[in-house]
Amino acid sequence: MNSKRKRYKTCIVLLAAVLAFGSALPAFAAESGGTTPPSGTTATVSTGTAPAIGQVALNATSYFELKNVVMMPEQGNKTVTFTVGVHNGGTTDLQFIDYWPRLRTKSGNQISVRVLPQDKDKNRIPAKSSQDISFYATVNESTDLKDLIFEIIKWDFSMPEADFVRKIGDVSVPDDYSVVTPAGKAHTIQMASNPVKGTIKKVLMSKNEKNYTPTIVLNLENVGSKSVAVPGYQYLLRTSEGYMYPLDAKAIKDLTLNPQTNKDIDLTGSVPVSVSTEGWQLVIVQNAQDLKLNLPIAFFALPAVSDTDGVDTGKAFSFTNKAGTYTAQLNTVQRLPWEDQDILTAGFTLSNKGPEALPIPDLTGYFKLDDNVKVEAKLVRTDNVIGLAPNAEAQFQFIGKIPYTSQFGKVKLVLQEKTGSGSSNDGKTDQQTAASDLLEFVHRSELMNIPYNNFGEMYKVTNVGRSVSYKVRSVTTYAGDTADTYTALLEVGNLETRASDISKLVGYFKTAQGRYYPASISEVKSKISPDGKALLLLSTNIAKGFPTSGMSVIIGEAVTEGKLTEADKKPDAYVNAAAYWLPQEDFTVKKDFKNIDLVPYQLSLSNIRSIIDQQGVKLKLDYELTKDLMLTTNMEGRKLILELDDADRKIKFNKEFDFKDFDGGSPDKQGTASGKLEPKDKIFIGKHKDLELQADDKNLIFEVSYVKKFKLNLYDSFQGQKKLIATKEVEWFITTE
Repeated sequence: MNSKRKRYKTCIVLLAAVLAFGSALPAFAAESGGTTPPSGTTATVSTGTAPAIGQVALNATSYFELKNVVMMPEQGNKTVTFTVGVHNGGTTDLQFIDYWPRLRTKSGNQISVRVLPQDKDKNRIPAKSSQDISFYATVNESTDLKDLIFEIIKWDFSMPEADFVRKIGDVSVPDDYSVVTPAGKAHTIQMASNPVKGTIKKVLMSKNEKNYTPTIVLNLENVGSKSVAVPGYQYLLRTSEGYMYPLDAKAIKDLTLNPQTNKDIDLTGSVPVSVSTEGWQLVIVQNAQDLKLNLPIAFFALPAVSDTDGVDTGKAFSFTNKAGTYTAQLNTVQRLPWEDQDILTAGFTLSNKGPEALPIPDLTGYFKLDDNVKVEAKLVRTDNVIGLAPNAEAQFQFIGKIPYTSQFGKVKLVLQEKTGSGSSNDGKTDQQTAASDLLEFVHRSELMNIPYNNFGEMYKVTNVGRSVSYKVRSVTTYAGDTADTYTALLEVGNLETRASDISKLVGYFKTAQGRYYPASISEVKSKISPDGKALLLLSTNIAKGFPTSGMSVIIGEAVTEGKLTEADKKPDAYVNAAAYWLPQEDFTVKKDFKNIDLVPYQLSLSNIRSIIDQQGVKLKLDYELTKDLMLTTNMEGRKLILELDDADRKIKFNKEFDFKDFDGGSPDKQGTASGKLEPKDKIFIGKHKDLELQADDKNLIFEVSYVKKFKLNLYDSFQGQKKLIATKEVEWFITTE
């Protein structure tokens, strides 16, 4: 009897200790080894104010309230977040460590629940007070909110040893429960425990043959008593079919809302025209990098599309000069990042509707902001034409620069024609060229959208003589000691019928927090054949461990002194810009060496053999390297690293193979084209034997009886930083396929 009581007491003490530590530690500590979250990760997760679904009474004066229950689809599963409001109406403190929420489905499946990091230390609820504690859980993709039941339990060691819990009560999610804020209504978001009211003011819409381009104007009003920084949310458009499309947030960088102030945020994106426009919603999520989850914050039903009258894009206007009559149409007005400034660009088409050819007018122009601020503009000819044949057209761009902090509501493009030298008031010739006004085009700031392409979509630029397509293939993060290098692989296709040079490009990576990082872009200097493609590597340095979820990249054609950039000239602007949503990076490490993707190459390793002799360690293997011959690349700075690592015996060495050498030869069994035997320390396209790695250490021969297994690691390396892409455990002295 004493032995049983002793075991029971010990069990209680251990269980109490586990519960105490489990409540005090963040939910991700066990998974991450307790390491500090990387720089830039989410310290505090916002929560919304979704409706309460019910209460569980603790006693006559205290109760638990289940509220803010939200579900967010993820890849292959769903994330559920909810809040337990603890209301202590008693005269003594309530210790939440004595209680816990449980989650199960109506079919009886138990679901693990974890507390959000910022609430991990909330435990003592003083008398006559309330406290909110938020949780999250992961469910399978077939589970809906209405399938869930929330239970409140109390740890009770008088209960059977298998459980030690006493159920206080449960609450089911009602069938008609909805977390979607109706159109025109406000939704309050708790940002750092400060209430911020969100409202959809209006929705604007444009359309082309491929995509809708919605602009959602979201108003955020700080109704609290302290200033609050708007977190790096991700904004998504959800269709009635459940498709999710990312939205870009303008002017969100370092946005702080002071008490009783509000700010409009323009959100824009692209949705295929094949998708129904009925029942669209705005979804706000927060990427909790340390939890590796996207946590839902708010859902808004979108109101009807607002009228866009007063905007002149897509409308044709005519003007006449001495040469004849022309038609001009404003196509786009964009605001683009440029170093510590912004670029205003206006693209328009000039066409000849008449029966006779016309010369290109000597055009000039300027921007006017809110009918008050004049911004000088330069004309850029993006089509290679010298005149307009009957029914022909040509593309032009105007470029101006403004401080990136500039705010305005309306922008006007004034199109002019040069008429000769002007005169000053004293009768002398003015240095500036006189011009006469031809047309005025009006546009609104919230519609100055860069076209966003969803991942996998192809964007075409159809200028005369320079038609190309752009598509993002993949992204890769190369880890370094103090910083990471983030890269995107851009595929550029030649749509012309002749071999063509690739225009020089300017690029910027944009984070979900609204920060811009200039992109270095590799150049392919050889001409690309018709239907051929080039691969360009875009790269930038970011803080080590910086969250890259929600990243996009902006690409445009480089301009120097009013012309498309040529040779080694330095760009001073760019035009024809488009943005591309970047995919989530695949961090999966292959456990074999078959068909390793190294775009544009594919590599397989086989027959791995190891030798230790009086000279040291030697590793031999066979390989096959293939290449997509329709892809032209510049692999400068990129290398392949093969590493042997025996941690037990402290044997570690590697060899680097430069990508630019892969095309240097394709020797057959008889040797290279020059008749020399193929090198054993280089990798070439084709199928080859006996690639060698060697480390000289004459003392290793005495450790042969102790060696067992080693790891063979394969890294993709760029500019000295690397990413592990494949690894395999190999036994010493045994051939491994």
